[in-house]
Amino acid sequence: MARRLYPPGPKNKSPVAYGVTFRRNPLNFLTHLAREYGDIAHFQTGTERVFLLNHPDYIKDVLVTHQANFLNARAPLTRSLLGEGLLTSEGDFHRRQRRLSQPAFHRERIAAYARVMVNYGARLRERWQDNQTLDVSNEMMQLMLGIVGKTLFDTDVEAETEQIGVAMKEIRELFEMPGLAHSKLLEELPLAPAARRFQKARDRLDSIIYRIIAERRRSDLDHGDLISMLLFAQEEDGDRMSDEQVRDEAMTLFLAGHDTTTNALTWAWYLLAQHSDVEAKLYDELDAVLAGRLPSIEDFPRLKYTEMVFAETLRLYPPAWRIGRHAINDYDVGDHLIPAGSLVLLSQYVMHRDERYFPDPERFDPERWTAEAREARPQFSYFPFGGGARRCIGEGFARTAGILLLATLAGAWRMRLSNEHNVEMQPLLTLRPKHGIQMTLQRRESSVRVSQ
Repeated sequence: MARRLYPPGPKNKSPVAYGVTFRRNPLNFLTHLAREYGDIAHFQTGTERVFLLNHPDYIKDVLVTHQANFLNARAPLTRSLLGEGLLTSEGDFHRRQRRLSQPAFHRERIAAYARVMVNYGARLRERWQDNQTLDVSNEMMQLMLGIVGKTLFDTDVEAETEQIGVAMKEIRELFEMPGLAHSKLLEELPLAPAARRFQKARDRLDSIIYRIIAERRRSDLDHGDLISMLLFAQEEDGDRMSDEQVRDEAMTLFLAGHDTTTNALTWAWYLLAQHSDVEAKLYDELDAVLAGRLPSIEDFPRLKYTEMVFAETLRLYPPAWRIGRHAINDYDVGDHLIPAGSLVLLSQYVMHRDERYFPDPERFDPERWTAEAREARPQFSYFPFGGGARRCIGEGFARTAGILLLATLAGAWRMRLSNEHNVEMQPLLTLRPKHGIQMTLQRRESSVRVSQ
């Protein structure tokens, strides 16, 4: 077949109209694009040409095989917040920062963090009341703020929750403003109201992080937390991170670490409340393995179904719902050419719902994650944590938190959806419920109350 310049895609709207449609409802737009035009689709938004790749082989090529030909595509608002952290940096600098940060996520460190996770989860489950109605997304956010604050900074961030919460609310509202996250407004109009709000919120978070960095520099003690690892990490030549580099990595880990797991746990509760058969199997496993006690990292080999529930949640509601890359040079894919400078999109949300790899894809079915089922699927039919050199460095942390907190909380409670609450997905930096999720707590009769 002769190579065509552009793959198929919609043609009956102006580039501006497609840009508006894409930003208004990106999940539906990208899903329709893949189902209508196949594994390689193309559209234009403004002056930028966008290519959606929706086949495991193509995704692997971009993320792994030919990753050197692609630059990370991040919105200006993200870069303004996270600086040159792992999520936004490139090239040799990114490789250096990842190398210095990697020891913070070794298995031994994760095991130590696991104890913090369970302790904070146990404190929350003791505070909950029978028949209490609450926003589970807010509960999971507060829980993860405390856990990430403790594991990252060895500090009780719960004491500063209100200040952090206000800053996070401001930042989320800015990401919700149409087009702002993808524009250069903050750079071009630094005195605009939105820019001032963003800077004020960022300054609140910065003040906390820089204060902790200064305290650690003065004491020169290793507290066994993530920020100590960043401060003491050094290259063979003795070179260490500057305060600004530590700040950027800490900000990235702080925001990404709590936000992604917050959303995954929230969606897990939402799915369990609607699938009594799955819920019953989960509780049977927790009762058999834990018998009312709190879980630990040593229980992982026997919490197989809990792990499968979490994996299936990440399939249906991946916190990172798309990956963007800019092609450095012209790139051949299939029978088509992607010109240099084009934006390449890989969508976990779309790929994870492809019926070629996940029959009846909208069905919540943890049995998809047996060892045999995993082996039968291509690797990049499922990539909630990305892949290649930019694969999420906190994957082990997120999986450990998700499984242990699900086991801790479900060991004592079940949740039921509020009949009057409408749940709507909101694909911003992460995929979260737009209006939260109102649920009512029900204490499990078979659970054993654990006092802390």
